[in-house]
Amino acid sequence: MTESNTKHILAISGSLRRKSSNASVLQAASQLGAERFHFTFYNGLDTLPHFNPELDGDGDEAPEPVRGWRAQLRAADGVIICTPEYANGVPGSLKNALDWIVSSGEFLDKPTAVISASPNPLGGDKAHASLLLTLKMLTASIAEGATLKIPMVSKKLNAEGEVTDEATLGALKQVLHVLERQMQPSS
Repeated sequence: MTESNTKHILAISGSLRRKSSNASVLQAASQLGAERFHFTFYNGLDTLPHFNPELDGDGDEAPEPVRGWRAQLRAADGVIICTPEYANGVPGSLKNALDWIVSSGEFLDKPTAVISASPNPLGGDKAHASLLLTLKMLTASIAEGATLKIPMVSKKLNAEGEVTDEATLGALKQVLHVLERQMQPSS
């Protein structure tokens, strides 16, 4: 948890491309929430080894990239994931990262928002459903309204890769609002 009143969100793109539309969506979310949140962008999906429980041991024995991944999740007040859909599912690198969390529990009750962004008209619905299934198994806290499917995402970005579609920006604001409510202490 952060020490100030500003909530820390870990943003994770399911795409390894640095200039992907999913990274653009997360960048737009960080700009929309800049006054209320501190965003950290996780850029280590491509550094994580293939999941192997024999490498995991008792946590401190896990490979360094895995320990760093887990530490970033623990430090975050909330998580926002934006993923493309590959072959009707979640990209392998994102699924691999989540597999490393199964035994360590960093997603336990962690306020989490899930977005899929795809050039197809269904908005990556299969990846979206698959990611939700995995995160629910990891016991992430995903409130109603903290999910979003963005269809035809390439038509919602300008030439610089910025989200310019007003409806999409409004939907992102709503997701951030729900995530913020989740991160408030219970009375």
